[in-house]
Formats: sequence, structure tokens, C-alpha cells
Amino acid sequence: MSTYTPRLMQHYEKVVKPALVEQFTYKNVMEIPKVKAIYINMGVGKAVQDQKKLEAATAELTLIAGQKSVVTKAKKSIAGFKLRTNFPIGCRVTLRGQRMYDFLDRLVTIALPRVKDFRGLSAKSFDGNGNYSLGLKEQIVFPEINYDRVDEIRGMDITIVTTARTNDEGKALLKALYLPIQN
Repeated sequence: MSTYTPRLMQHYEKVVKPALVEQFTYKNVMEIPKVKAIYINMGVGKAVQDQKKLEAATAELTLIAGQKSVVTKAKKSIAGFKLRTNFPIGCRVTLRGQRMYDFLDRLVTIALPRVKDFRGLSAKSFDGNGNYSLGLKEQIVFPEINYDRVDEIRGMDITIVTTARTNDEGKALLKALYLPIQN
């Protein structure tokens, strides 16, 4: 068993935790907010007509996350979209632990700086309970994706789930983990 610990996880333990205790004056160690999970979702609406688009998206999401992605299926039939129940329409990944911190590190240091006209993340994307959602319009901002092999540009939704109770706690936690959230 290797003793590898992600850089961001070490930063959280040594720097972020004490800073959050000082800022919010927690009485119990279990009150300190932490990142619980990261959900990455890639919707592939064209999968209804062409199954190969879904296979490509699944392979790309697996490369980006470093973990096998799961195909998501339609819950309802919608005639206007030519969609039936249980048709595959996207893929998703849930990251926890070391893989989660590795992905968050790559997102902050590599992927977000490669986004065109990037001016920071909106502070309005919190859900009221300290969880944060963001959308990327292109999967090619991740270095794992070979630009020459991409058949189509696809976006993805990334949700960062924290144990914070308020948006202020969540914002302080994510800013301390280097997420470029605007004030």
C-alpha cells in the first residue's frame, strides 16, 4: 500500500482546518466543513440517435475523473425529444477521497486557467447548504483529453458537495482550497 497523499488533502489538514476554526470559532473538530464528494455529469442528448457519441463521452469522462463512469438513463419518456424511458442519455462519476482531491487539484491548477475568457467562478452558484455547482462548456480544458481524437465538444456539470451548513462556510472552505470564486 502506497503512502501517497494528494497535495490538496495535505493543504486542507495543515492550513485550511486551522484557518476555518479561527474564522468560524468551532467548538468541535467535527464541525469543521470538508469536501465530501465531487459529482461530474456529462449529458449527451445526441446519444438517442447515435450510441457512439455516448461511448466517446463515457471514455472521456473516465479519463478526466480517473475512475470508470456510469451511464445514466432517462427516467421519463418525452416525445418532443424522441426519448423513451431507460434510454441512455449521459454519464456521471462520483469522486471521493484521494481521487476527489486529485481531481479538484487538476481542476483548479490546470483546467480552469485553460478556459477561454475566465474571470473567476460565480459566488451565486451555492445551493444554500454550502455545496457548489459549476459548468464547463468544453471537456478539452483537461490535459487528459487528446484534442485530435475529440469527435465533438461536450460540456459537463461539476458539483462539489461539502459538509458546510451555510454558503459562507462553503465559500470559505472552497476559497481556501484555491477555487477562484469571485467575491
